[in-house]
Amino acid sequence: MGHMHDKWEHRGMMMETSMQEQQDGQLPPKPIAYDVDGKPLYAAPTPPPPQPQVVHMTRPFEPVEAEISLEVKKKHDESMRNFPWLNLSDHEYILSAVHRHPIGLWGPILVTTLLVSAAFTLVTDYDAIAQTFGIPEQSFGTVLLISVLFAALSLIGGYLAIWIYTNNRFFLTNESVIQEIQNSIFSHNEQTVSLMNIEDASFSQRGPLQVLLHYGSIRLSTEGEESTYRFDYVQNPKRQIAILNNAVEAFKNGRPVEDD
Repeated sequence: MGHMHDKWEHRGMMMETSMQEQQDGQLPPKPIAYDVDGKPLYAAPTPPPPQPQVVHMTRPFEPVEAEISLEVKKKHDESMRNFPWLNLSDHEYILSAVHRHPIGLWGPILVTTLLVSAAFTLVTDYDAIAQTFGIPEQSFGTVLLISVLFAALSLIGGYLAIWIYTNNRFFLTNESVIQEIQNSIFSHNEQTVSLMNIEDASFSQRGPLQVLLHYGSIRLSTEGEESTYRFDYVQNPKRQIAILNNAVEAFKNGRPVEDD
């Protein structure tokens, strides 16, 4: 009886060892069933689902503001005093303010002068004009009133034409290009293009008048939106494009943009 007991105890220990080794991967797994051809089928262990990885990041409660040097702050304050209507950042300042050439004022001034002169001539030479066209002399008061109103409207129209022309402006800053477009009294819009987005800047002068009087057009094209911006009647466009190209190159290369 003792011998049989030792035999069964030894066999149990071997079975436990075999099961332990199978669990540890030292023995090949045993089939759980057989197919119709007698081939063994094994149970593939199901891999555990992947655990999500959590990454904790910290950031400041308030963004860190870039330091502004005294020189940049001085230039920014001066730009805001000269152009208070522009929306400039704390470290942005004007490099060049481009205005239209006075040649574009000749048209409104000439037309206004001719219209006012015609009204003045109608009043001063009324007798001769009345005899020529058979206008009764009693109509002088009416003609005078009409002439005065016509002259006043001509002056107002000429002033508005000049105001609209001069309010089309182009500003170059150390960060962007700002173009103010005034199409009429009640139509005004502003376009701002970052220097980083400017792909090409060029100028053109057409005809001997533009070359002799040193004015022309400048053209900007952007690489992101593929938009084109044009500004006409620019004084000395060659110099303005040189300043603009230097500012774009310095800004894209991370260098400070210097004044011309």
